[in-house]
Amino acid sequence: MASRMMDGITYESGLPSDRDLPSPDMQEQFSSSSSENEKTGAVVDIESVEQQGGDISASRTINTDDPFPIDPDAPVEGQQFTLRAVVVGSSLGAVIAASNVYLGLKTGWTFGASLFGSIFGFAILKPLSTAAPAYLGGGYFGPKENNVVQAAASAAGSLGLLFTSGFPAAYQLGLLDSTPQQDIGRLFTFTICCAFFGLAFSIPLRKFYILKLKLVFPSGVAAAYTIHSLHVGKNAAADAKKKTKTLIIAFCFAITLRVVSEYAPGLLWDWHIFYSLSRIGWTSAIRAESWGWVWEWTPAFIGAGMLTGINASYSFLGGSFLAWAIIGPIIVNAGKAFGIPANESVPGYMSYSSMQVTLSIIIGFGPHAIIQVPYRSSESSLSTLLASLARNFDATSIFAAVRTMSGAVKERFRNQPFDKRAEDEFVDPVPEHERVPLWLWGSVLLASVIVTCVVMGVQFGQNVGITLLAIIFSFLFSFIGCESAGRTNINPVTSIGNASQLVFGGVGKGQHYSVKQGELLNSLSGMLALGAAEQAADMIGDLKTSHLLRSSPKAIFCGQLCGAIVSIFMAAGIYVVFSTAYPCINDLSYTTCSFPTPDVQSWRAVAVAVSSSSLPIPPTSGYTAIGLGLAAVMTVIAKHTIVPPKYHAWVPNFNAIGIGFILNISTYPLAMVFGSTIAFFWRRMFFNQYQMYCFAVAAGFIAGEGLGGIVNAVLTIAGVSGARYGTSIGCPGGVYCG
Repeated sequence: MASRMMDGITYESGLPSDRDLPSPDMQEQFSSSSSENEKTGAVVDIESVEQQGGDISASRTINTDDPFPIDPDAPVEGQQFTLRAVVVGSSLGAVIAASNVYLGLKTGWTFGASLFGSIFGFAILKPLSTAAPAYLGGGYFGPKENNVVQAAASAAGSLGLLFTSGFPAAYQLGLLDSTPQQDIGRLFTFTICCAFFGLAFSIPLRKFYILKLKLVFPSGVAAAYTIHSLHVGKNAAADAKKKTKTLIIAFCFAITLRVVSEYAPGLLWDWHIFYSLSRIGWTSAIRAESWGWVWEWTPAFIGAGMLTGINASYSFLGGSFLAWAIIGPIIVNAGKAFGIPANESVPGYMSYSSMQVTLSIIIGFGPHAIIQVPYRSSESSLSTLLASLARNFDATSIFAAVRTMSGAVKERFRNQPFDKRAEDEFVDPVPEHERVPLWLWGSVLLASVIVTCVVMGVQFGQNVGITLLAIIFSFLFSFIGCESAGRTNINPVTSIGNASQLVFGGVGKGQHYSVKQGELLNSLSGMLALGAAEQAADMIGDLKTSHLLRSSPKAIFCGQLCGAIVSIFMAAGIYVVFSTAYPCINDLSYTTCSFPTPDVQSWRAVAVAVSSSSLPIPPTSGYTAIGLGLAAVMTVIAKHTIVPPKYHAWVPNFNAIGIGFILNISTYPLAMVFGSTIAFFWRRMFFNQYQMYCFAVAAGFIAGEGLGGIVNAVLTIAGVSGARYGTSIGCPGGVYCG
């Protein structure tokens, strides 16, 4: 999360990554003191150059391994973990948690809180530190305490993916009570199960991933450089004021646009260009409208494009175009799928998103269903995971990580160093008293395991043995999440959850569970793996930030624990709010819904597929799935073994292409392409301004739209929403389109 991704994960990159399309004269890579073998696949392009008179000077290499030099003039930060840091960080993370539930239900993507928490936390606490007395939160506020704010925000903003994938799918399949409101207790307790053991997993891996392998963790590096720039340097105060002002303006603009546009969506939010063209004589243009080709002024995904770069956003649009401008029309014309009239008053206006589930069997096939199957059955749930392994792991990575962690435990209990190999030797720069002690992370891990076993047994009827097996797989999948995030800034958590579903689908069949029991088992086990991988990658990324800033890992861990408590109640609570305002999220009987819920559809499809004895999917979908999966794996392998690094940005991103397949509207890829194109030319033409303002604008846009969505949900519940009092001008057929 904090950084991220496209697979639900989460995306915020304070530094341009290798997803960006590099210019020949503005390309560098993170430097490292580790060997080339250790850094394979970890190249990230950074534009850290000066523009003088329109000419770009020679670039400089940025070190991502060694802690920043100590500033001799900076005051000593005696206390890093403070009440004000936790309160402010957790509050900012709560905003992102709310935003992520909204964005995840809309698109299947969520975004990390690191950049938002770093800048906004500084904007709040820096003035407070000088204006207020000590007993009201005054006193020196430095980069290390800012790191705790960022870590608390990162943890508080996580876990939203549980409520944008697994839980809505479970309600749609009838596996839980009729509504989330009736299930609120179980939602809270299950989220508790996911909130902490991922954090505990990551602590003993710090030495392996950060000190030994020296993985980049681009989001952690971005947060560290952002915090450092706010506190250190002769222009730090002035630059910090500019960045915070920009972020606040972008944040307020996005909230305002999202709320106001709800009352005139056809004018201020969605531009139905092809519908308008059909009304003035180009009648065939209505076909493009039917396939979802609508322009949307969504600040969140314009901001997402500014962060993710050219490669990811154009791949996303390419997948969407392939699915909804080529394959979809072909299979409809061939009679292999069907649509239904979207509005009888508009000739030729169709809806092609038909997909129904009854008695755990898919019985209706619109093009969306057929196109989704090839992607989700391979690309996301299995082949993307294999591709991640292919590009991120050497053959002994997991073994070495487990060895390092178990060695640390043995060393603690035996009071003597474990038998280290020569390659295991490295120096830990953190003083002993600032490290996370075994009793602390071990207690959190043990308590989490016990609570998970009790909750799964008492509230969901799952036996202890299967629960322990699910925790073990969650632990193993966390390695994938951590290493993938460390090398590529992508944590494929939804794919990890789907892979766990596949494993426990087999377990359920082996135990002769009924179809419903099997679906519930694989859904819950998948969510455990998803939550653990998400939290572990967030924690290790924040430890990378603390490594560069010389912060205390113990303070960061405690900040993460406090933030995780907030995420439990915030993510589940916001999900209940949205479910109350928009019941269609959990109920398949609705024909239209404001939320496409792409991850919910894919999660439901996997749950059904691995638990049913048969599934009426056309054989051609299976063949296509195999073909796409092999293409994804071979492309990733070729990218990191054959294609020179300077051409990596031109290699298609199959993860983004696949998301274009399952998201049956094209508004979001179009918006991301718009944002990434703006950022690309902004960086090339006005780099200093880009470096100062781009990421603050993007973070404000993302957080602001999400919070605006919460306001709209509250207005809907209160009965004063745009659907009731807004105008339908600009909407197809004069029907409100908000």
